Amino acid sequence: MKIEPKPSDREVLAGVVERVTFQNAENGFCAVRVKVRGYRELVTLVGHAAVISAGEWVTASGEWVNDRTHGQQFKARFLKTSEPTSLDGIEKYLGSGMIRGVGPIYAKKLVRAFGEKVFDTIEVEPERLREVTGIGPVRAGRITAAWAEQKIVREIMVFLHSNGVGTARAVTHIAWRVTSAASASKPPTRSR
Repeated sequence: MKIEPKPSDREVLAGVVERVTFQNAENGFCAVRVKVRGYRELVTLVGHAAVISAGEWVTASGEWVNDRTHGQQFKARFLKTSEPTSLDGIEKYLGSGMIRGVGPIYAKKLVRAFGEKVFDTIEVEPERLREVTGIGPVRAGRITAAWAEQKIVREIMVFLHSNGVGTARAVTHIAWRVTSAASASKPPTRSR
């Protein structure tokens, strides 16, 4: 009789997000393909993240499951993302569509112009974005605004995680806050 080892829910997986296969904006559930050291093929990772994009570094703790439809995947109980540091990762991240005004072509141009300092340039010296061919004041403004928006979401996630709030609950909290802020900014309607 062969005894199967009990899967640990504390197993850790880390790697670069190669592709976001699915993401539910309402509850943050996502399925991503991750390049993990020691694995020949990309690993399917499922879990909850407020925002996740190709090129990001992801660290997850959870367990391996075998889904009937999708096969073997790592089911994360906790998922943390961080900005990429390699030029290839930065280019994938920027070109993923996460930042309004930047697609694969402009991502390549930005990385070529600013290298590993592209994130600092967007945040600290946004006027320098106009040095890149094809980026005028409107596109530069869109890029800067989208970057600031993503940064706020990330900071909230880090704060909630550091205070023991799980990823799924944190995503729900952020979605509630965004919805509340949007409805609060609308003028009240008059009843007749």
